[in-house]
This record gives sequence, C-alpha cells and structure tokens, in this order.
Amino acid sequence: MDSGGLPVRVRVRPGASRTSVGGRHGDEALVVAVGARAVEGRANRAVIEAVAAAFGVRHSAVSVVTGQRSRDKVLFVAGEPDTLRARLVVLRGS
Repeated sequence: MDSGGLPVRVRVRPGASRTSVGGRHGDEALVVAVGARAVEGRANRAVIEAVAAAFGVRHSAVSVVTGQRSRDKVLFVAGEPDTLRARLVVLRGS
C-alpha cells in the first residue's frame, strides 16, 4: 500500500441473489454482497470486481490486504484518497 489510495474494511455476503455494494456492517465495514460462493477464490474475485465498479476504478486497483479466507476483509483501493473517501461515505450511507 502507498499513499495513493484508501484501505476499506468490508463485510462480504457470498451467495447473494444479486451483487451489491452499499450499507454498513458494524461501525465502519462496507457491505459487499456477491452471487459467487466462497469456493476457490470466486467470492474474492467477485468482491474485487464489485468494489472496483462501485468506486469507479479498474479491478487491478483493488487488492485484498487481509481476510483472504474471511467474510471480514480489508481491501486497498488505489486512487486519489479524497475522492475515494467521499465515495466510501456515500456507499456506506454515512
């Protein structure tokens, strides 16, 4: 991670009926629902694609920092921090 981005805590809901990014879990975590199951990294790939689309960045700009095998993850979204922070506030509804 470098200063050109933002760490984002997420709570993943795999196996959802549709993909969505929005809402809050606990105090800070962004809720990410994906249709993919947590098998062979499919859910992680779906989370990366969904978060990238929600933040308006390429999927290569999103990486899993911690929680590779957990529903609670920390992602790093590369980009301009102030713009990403403003988008996060909108997505979390805070």
